[in-house]
Amino acid sequence: MIIEYAPEGGEVEHFDAGRLRTSEVQIIERTADQSWAEVHLGLRSGDVTAMRTVAFVIKKRSEPALRLGGFDPFTDELRVCLDAQEVRDAAVAVAAEYSDDPEQLAEAWEELRDVALDKDACEVAIKDAEAPKDPAPATTLVAGVLPPEPTPAASPTAA
Repeated sequence: MIIEYAPEGGEVEHFDAGRLRTSEVQIIERTADQSWAEVHLGLRSGDVTAMRTVAFVIKKRSEPALRLGGFDPFTDELRVCLDAQEVRDAAVAVAAEYSDDPEQLAEAWEELRDVALDKDACEVAIKDAEAPKDPAPATTLVAGVLPPEPTPAASPTAA
């Protein structure tokens, strides 16, 4: 998950909540007064305490003197986005869940587009998830060589 911080009139920053040191997780837990599991669930649901705390701890990497009170964004300046792998995983799940309901599927795709950090990667993931699946992939040549022929099962011989 990526936390996007878009301050009004400022430069947008992205904080990768999936790439934290254990010491940072411990600071997050103490600061939020929650376990990492609770903070992680909070990120998934858009909890402002979770977003602010994680963004603050990551921002301290480049601004070590920063204090929590000095990082007080407006609620509409923070949001959680999905990285490319999370988008691919979500697209597969959405396609499986809503494949029989085109209206629900279309709504789910729009929601995925809204939370995807990389919009182009999201479109590729949606296209891949909607593509018909080949139940038996054809044998392909690798470097111009055919795959080995299957060996026939040995038949018992009479003595």
